[in-house]
Amino acid sequence: MLARQGLRSVSRTWAAARPMLARPFAGIAEPEGKAEQAVVPEKFKEEWTKIAPNYDLPHFPSSYMKARPPVPGTLPAKLTVNFVLPHQFELQAKEVDMVIVPATSGQMGVLPGHVPTIAELKPGLMSVHEGAEVKQYFVSSGFAFVHANSVTDIVCIEAVPLDRLDPDEVRKGVQEYTQKVASAKDDLEKAEAQIGLEVHSALQAALGVTL
Repeated sequence: MLARQGLRSVSRTWAAARPMLARPFAGIAEPEGKAEQAVVPEKFKEEWTKIAPNYDLPHFPSSYMKARPPVPGTLPAKLTVNFVLPHQFELQAKEVDMVIVPATSGQMGVLPGHVPTIAELKPGLMSVHEGAEVKQYFVSSGFAFVHANSVTDIVCIEAVPLDRLDPDEVRKGVQEYTQKVASAKDDLEKAEAQIGLEVHSALQAALGVTL
């Protein structure tokens, strides 16, 4: 009980200290070469030592995070895209002309200077446009974070280049899950079959194949 009360006390001290540890806003440029460090209040150090004397003082997110680049005064010519999967960077700081993502509200195009937006993604076609070259991916789900400085972060659970998908397997999947929806014995089976059918229907639409 005493330890729990002590942790609450540390939490309150930490909450009061947060403004002192906060990073600057995106538009505030740090002097070049200046390393940003967390300033830990003495009160927090004292409370931590009382509650956890055998533990080192914890590190804080601001010790590891870099400040976001400032918002440019003029409209950039390119959009910077980070496309991240759980196991790899598919695109890292890639400068492109436009990216189109399958948001739950519909296909959303992002150009340089786009207003800051967070969009949830649904299974569908994502395309990255760079000059005459267009790279297409089928994404399962995820989020797109469009920042004010013309940087877009796209985070997905799964993504496959469109040219790696087999149209015949997609057709088989649509037929298989259509039958499963019709023959489902309970709500759970039907829900699982409907998810499979929706994904394969999106694959079918992305590839432009017919049954």
